[in-house]
Amino acid sequence: MRHAKRINHLGRTDAHRKAMLSNMATSLIMHKRINTTLAKAKELRKYVEPLVTRSKSDTTHSRRIVFAQLHNKYAIKELFTEIAPKIATRPGGYTRILKTGFRKGDNAEMCMIEFVDYNENYTTEAGTKKKATRTRRSSKKSAAPAAEPVAEAAVETPAEESAPTAE
Repeated sequence: MRHAKRINHLGRTDAHRKAMLSNMATSLIMHKRINTTLAKAKELRKYVEPLVTRSKSDTTHSRRIVFAQLHNKYAIKELFTEIAPKIATRPGGYTRILKTGFRKGDNAEMCMIEFVDYNENYTTEAGTKKKATRTRRSSKKSAAPAAEPVAEAAVETPAEESAPTAE
């Protein structure tokens, strides 16, 4: 029976699986999004999210714990200096998985895993929807006099410029 065997081995040995997840997590932190299979992305999400949560508190202890998992000091710096301040208010769910179709060779389901706050398409659309407020038009009388002085100033400027050139 298969009771309480929740880990997906991904067809690899334990050491190979840990190394692969560490490398994929480093790539995700450095590039903010990567393309992979759906099974690997789901396992990577379980691997990365606790590390990101740990990075919210920038202490020596938390840096050492994250370094023990990733083994890349540049990824640690990126995680603690750029990613952690951006997700500081988020209580969880730091990654998003978007399905992209099937791989041509073996028909494996492919997806893109990315950090939620780093996708410009989703963040700008959400920002514009929140800013959509009801505005009222000002009266036409107050808008018309504001346009006239600008036009007069534009007309006077060429006349003043032409006088010095004539001298």
